Amino acid sequence: MRNIDFAPLYRSAVGFDHLSQLLDAVTQREQNQPSYPPYNIERLDKDQYRITMAVAGFTQDELIIESELQSLKVRGEKAAEQAERQYLHQGIAARNFERVFQLADHIRVVSANLENGLLHIELQRQIPEAMKPRQIPIGASSEKLIEAR
Repeated sequence: MRNIDFAPLYRSAVGFDHLSQLLDAVTQREQNQPSYPPYNIERLDKDQYRITMAVAGFTQDELIIESELQSLKVRGEKAAEQAERQYLHQGIAARNFERVFQLADHIRVVSANLENGLLHIELQRQIPEAMKPRQIPIGASSEKLIEAR
């Protein structure tokens, strides 16, 4: 595991102390998270992303997607089978899962759809108007000079 020294950042920036906590949490979570189900994360455009998860065997009713604060949680909960089966080989995973993705500021889930065993989750960065750069007009001073008599 790598250690990152944030001391230079703390000398010139304010409010970034949560970065080290975020990196620690992500590293810890990644070590504890199983690799099932496999997934891809794509950047489609400057502010558009897609997470694609291979969830073969799951129906829409068995998948739960929750977005809270800066995290996205995807869970798959298979219903218990009524009939007992005797498998000679079981290579298709049909187990429950939970995967959590940490989202950056202003990343919102736009949509999700299930197609051919792939769950596509569309994400978009939506920067609030108050945070977008704006040009400040320069006006004339309202002070009037009083001429000396």
